[in-house]
Amino acid sequence: MIKENIASYLFLLPFLVFFIGFVAYPMFMCLFTSLFDATMGREDIFIGFQNYSELFHDDVFWIALKNTLVIVLVSVPVTCAFSLWTANSICKMHVVATSAFRCIFYLPVVTGSVAVTMVWKWMFNNYYGIFNYVGTAVGAIDKNINWLGDERFALGCIILILITTSVGQPIVLYVSALDNVDKSLVEAAEVDGATHSQTFWQIKWPQMMPTTLYILVITTINSFQCFALIQLLTSGGPNNSTMTIMYYIYYNAFKLYRYGYGNAMGVILALIIALLSAVQFKLGQEKD
Repeated sequence: MIKENIASYLFLLPFLVFFIGFVAYPMFMCLFTSLFDATMGREDIFIGFQNYSELFHDDVFWIALKNTLVIVLVSVPVTCAFSLWTANSICKMHVVATSAFRCIFYLPVVTGSVAVTMVWKWMFNNYYGIFNYVGTAVGAIDKNINWLGDERFALGCIILILITTSVGQPIVLYVSALDNVDKSLVEAAEVDGATHSQTFWQIKWPQMMPTTLYILVITTINSFQCFALIQLLTSGGPNNSTMTIMYYIYYNAFKLYRYGYGNAMGVILALIIALLSAVQFKLGQEKD
């Protein structure tokens, strides 16, 4: 028995070392450093909760929080709804077509985020971008628009890119979930005269709730952590209209070298994500 326990712990050891070194320890240091005035070139100065006090009086932080919440509240429902509709459509096709569409939608997930972002940057270019070219060609717009440089459109462009790069995994998961639905229940409902809509919402949808909960949680976390798009396309501009909490953390920690202040924002962001995830799990359990 003792030998079996030792063997089990030895198998767990690589994961435990990774978890402690790259997850637990950085989380502790983030929380610890948030209590200091930490920067380069001098020793850290303990200031207690002053970073948090300054945070709640920082106008840019509130702008970043608002933009982040807008991104989450728009991208998460749209991503989940589009993924569910797409998966329900392609799972009815021939197996070859279903596999092809799964590969097409999943391609942006396995493609480098930098490469995908650069393609979108070209498409939104205000001189030779495809959106301006098509828009002026069909008469939808009178002149070229600086999509990423205009406060009216910049955040919407970021949300559009985020949605298109986020639907791949949910679609694949939903297709698998639909394949695992109990076919006997579906057939029984159809024999009793249930419509396609009734069959979907009363039979299939309840059986897909665990998958839906997982998709909601990971999509919410990914939306909160939107960073690469901002860094490569707008750097938080114009006029902070695309500033997000993740980019503001990066800006303070790695450009202004205010590590303690940046970590304080990281703690707040982690608490927000944890709270929303707990709410989603609670709602998911109640529906089950």
